[in-house]
This record gives sequence, structure tokens and C-alpha cells, in this order.
Amino acid sequence: MNIMRFNDSADAPALLLETAPTPVPRPGELLIRVHAAGVTPTELLWYPTTHTLDGGRRTGAIPGHEFSGVVEGAGADVDPAWIGRAVFGMNDWFADGATADYGITVPAAVSEKPSRLTHAEAASVPIGALTAWQGLIERAKLQAGERILIHGGSGAVGVFAVQLARRTGAHVITTASVRNFDFLTQLGGERMHRLPHRPF
Repeated sequence: MNIMRFNDSADAPALLLETAPTPVPRPGELLIRVHAAGVTPTELLWYPTTHTLDGGRRTGAIPGHEFSGVVEGAGADVDPAWIGRAVFGMNDWFADGATADYGITVPAAVSEKPSRLTHAEAASVPIGALTAWQGLIERAKLQAGERILIHGGSGAVGVFAVQLARRTGAHVITTASVRNFDFLTQLGGERMHRLPHRPF
């Protein structure tokens, strides 16, 4: 299969196109035929990209831990009904990611892809949505009627934070550029503050 592998350079981090054997799912794992993968630019500098779970040096990591695709195989102890399903989700930070033709994950880390989303759209959801959920629901314990300020409401995390906050019944105040005001109003933003223009 084709993969994109980290070149392990701290001075000039880059991805290299290579080939590798298609992974085989172990017990409890799913094999995903990747249709789209999300890559965060700073991921090449993250600890799990350059280290193993036990702290050792890791080389040649395959990045991209959010994805959308189709289940093409299942290891022992996994319901074979998963095979053929279109799914989206994540895989372990210390495992090889989804910037490849195939990737490995576990059933608990995926959900069926909504038919109204393309694979590219679905692959952009997991990290942003999970970050918003953990921050608002698990940590802040946001309640109906509370007011919340969300900076960058049209960003990768902000779009989910605005929607989750409104679904909770909170009053949402957010910052955004003027071009995104209407979009954020549709998502549930009640008050928006214009971000200052920053010339480049």
C-alpha cells in the first residue's frame, strides 16, 4: 500500500511517499480502507509522533489520526458485520495513522459515517468534535442557561463547540471574522464579536 511517512527531521519536517505492507488486524481490531484522512500540521512535532508509548524513540511514523473510510477486515473477537460499513473515527496516537491506503483502529473508536457527509467532511470531524465535547461537557460541565464565550467559533474546534453549547441550552457568544457571521448564526451563535483585521 502507499503511505506518507515522517522523515524524522526536526529541522525540516516533511512527509515522504513510500510503500509498506498492508496491515493485518489483530484480535479486537478493524482494518480500514482509508478514503480521507485529517492531518494537523503540527502533528509532526507531537510527542507520540517521535516517541513510543513507553518513551522510546519512534521513527518513520505515519501521521493522520482522524479518518473516514470503509471497514475491509476484522480481527478475531470483532463482529464481522462491521465489514463493508462506511465509518469515520480515530486511531491511537502512538500507532501508525491514516495517511495511507489502509489503517488499523478498534470498534470503540469509530462510528458509522452519516450518509449526508462526504468522506473528506467526515474525516475532519473527530479531533475537533472530541476536543469540544471534552472541554465543554466533561470538564466545564456546561449547563442550560449559562453563558459561554467561544473564541474562533468558525475554527476546527469552534464549529463543534458552538453547536454543542447551543444543544446544551447555553447562550453562545463567539468571536469570528465578518465573513463567518451568518454561518455562525446558523450554528447557534447568539452574539458575535468581530476579530480585528491582521495584515500579512
